[in-house]
Amino acid sequence: MKKITMSHLLNGKTLDILLPVRRDEINHFIKYLSQKAKDGKSVELEVALGKLTSNVISRMVTGKRCSEEEDEVKDIMKIMSDIDKLFGKFNLSDHIWLCKNLDMQGIRKTSLDLRRRFDVLMERILKEHEETRKQKMETGEVKDFLNILLDISEDESMEIKLTRENIKAFILEIFLGATDTTARTIEWAFAELINRPNIMKKAVEEIDRVIGKNRLLQESDIPNLPYLQEIVKETLRLHPAGPVLYRRSREDCILGGYHIPAKTTTFFNLWSLGQDPTYWESPLEFRPERFEEKQIDVRGQHFNLLPFGSGRRMCPGISLGLMMVHVTLGSMIQCFTWKVGKYGNLTSVDMEEGKGLTLPRANPLVCVPVARLDPLPLSV
Repeated sequence: MKKITMSHLLNGKTLDILLPVRRDEINHFIKYLSQKAKDGKSVELEVALGKLTSNVISRMVTGKRCSEEEDEVKDIMKIMSDIDKLFGKFNLSDHIWLCKNLDMQGIRKTSLDLRRRFDVLMERILKEHEETRKQKMETGEVKDFLNILLDISEDESMEIKLTRENIKAFILEIFLGATDTTARTIEWAFAELINRPNIMKKAVEEIDRVIGKNRLLQESDIPNLPYLQEIVKETLRLHPAGPVLYRRSREDCILGGYHIPAKTTTFFNLWSLGQDPTYWESPLEFRPERFEEKQIDVRGQHFNLLPFGSGRRMCPGISLGLMMVHVTLGSMIQCFTWKVGKYGNLTSVDMEEGKGLTLPRANPLVCVPVARLDPLPLSV
């Protein structure tokens, strides 16, 4: 599945083909914020960014927006939310030997029910795709991930036989792994910028200098915005979407000064391994400039910073995730200034972390957008 993912679904060619989908959803998002600015109303960024990333992923996967009209996609997102909540529950059966065969909290029953609901829903979506796929291909319509996976499953020359269960499992994984992680990374980055007006100002100046005020920032502009890239790296360092990863040591080793025996499962925050003062001066401070001084990449090559993991187990969606984070964050900076709080009467936001697998904020980030470009330079 990793091989199929990298060679057919998340490779550069497929991501380029689906660029119009991402661009269209960014435009929808900016228009939404623009309307809020005109009305003088606040935005709860976790909710707004969650809708954006859900729309992008649902369109790339199924060809449908996560909107009021698309009940199937709404049902998928509800199931994803229920699964995420289930992940965080303490299960007595996992920790107390005498309870291992008992479903005292109903977690097993709930898990089976979620699987049944997801299976029914995906079966219906797959059948719809099978019925309309030929017509879409004849009209030259862009394929979504499901179409690509169905093509692979029907290709007898493929090295791996892709089953219907494989397809359903992949769709589940990409919805779980690509929505909250991206949205929350953008939200944390924005919270840091609001608390540091000097950094926000520097980012605005770079975007105005490179992009100007007559068009919206695009994915192709990212290589020309080094300070925006540094902001994203610093966000991933301090607020990684997967903050606690576990690994089993194959041999005795020393980790952070602690002796780790062979075959021991360890949990650690990956960025903490890079707290060598040579690289991380004032490690708890949000300082994007540190990446100007030290050219460190986040794609698993430099072991001082591994927000996406490394090696064969690293996240296959790095390119897609980084594109979404950079363009969304950059567009928010380019098009609006921001007042903090429901009524825009606060000067800073708290940075308390909540509980969850993808590092949520403890308290909602609520801001009032104020348009700084009029008219907004939306792409068409």
